[in-house]
Amino acid sequence: MNRLRKAVEQNNGQTLLGAALYFYDPIFLDVAAHLGYQVIWIEMEHAPITFAEAADLCRMASGSGMLTMIRVPDTRRENILKAAECGPDILDVSMIDHVSQMQEMVEYGRFAPVGKRGYFGVSRAVNYGVDNAVNETQQLLNQELCLIAQIETAEAMKNLDQLAAVPGVDLFVGPADLAASLGYPGQTLHPVVREAATRVVNAARANDKCIATACAPSDFKFWLDQRIDLLFCTNDITSLKRGAGLALEEAKALLPARS
Repeated sequence: MNRLRKAVEQNNGQTLLGAALYFYDPIFLDVAAHLGYQVIWIEMEHAPITFAEAADLCRMASGSGMLTMIRVPDTRRENILKAAECGPDILDVSMIDHVSQMQEMVEYGRFAPVGKRGYFGVSRAVNYGVDNAVNETQQLLNQELCLIAQIETAEAMKNLDQLAAVPGVDLFVGPADLAASLGYPGQTLHPVVREAATRVVNAARANDKCIATACAPSDFKFWLDQRIDLLFCTNDITSLKRGAGLALEEAKALLPARS
């Protein structure tokens, strides 16, 4: 059983709530842990976080009791392998359209005999080899590391049944990119987009897959009504912006009226 599914079960089947880090910000991670967030997303598609920083964030989050998810931009071996060696609980890849991409995720993210992940016995993922049980740890990781593919394009929707059926890879809906790809940019609650999102959720459930997403507060109810497994509901930049904006508006409201 992978760590995401195990965490959902330990959460009595309720949706896990997460926050995303777009910058190397240990303070935000620490605050998120104290607030009660259960999962930290480490962003390596759009953001400038390095693999060394990602590994540090995984260490910090693990010490705070949170799950970690690293998102990489594609299925290249170097991205999958380096991210996996950082020791995350979840490894997410964006823009998955074809079964061959999922197969690459498994090939590079799982050790033999399941995949062809390179043998490296001193990474964080295998506890640096200090327990002299690297082979056993590798096989355990084959079961525990959660691989997630992002479904977020019209092309992926055409191939949804085949994608959802690939064993060992869970699903993540990218609402913003999906809306744009379907012709409704910025309209993540458009009926066409909601119908597509519901299809992904149903396909995941039909294939006994975990399902995750990220969205703005206006979309929370829709996704929570779907009883998804993991919802990322904020990020460091949004939190900073909303907090700073709220303080500014509260102060402005108390300023004397201009004559």
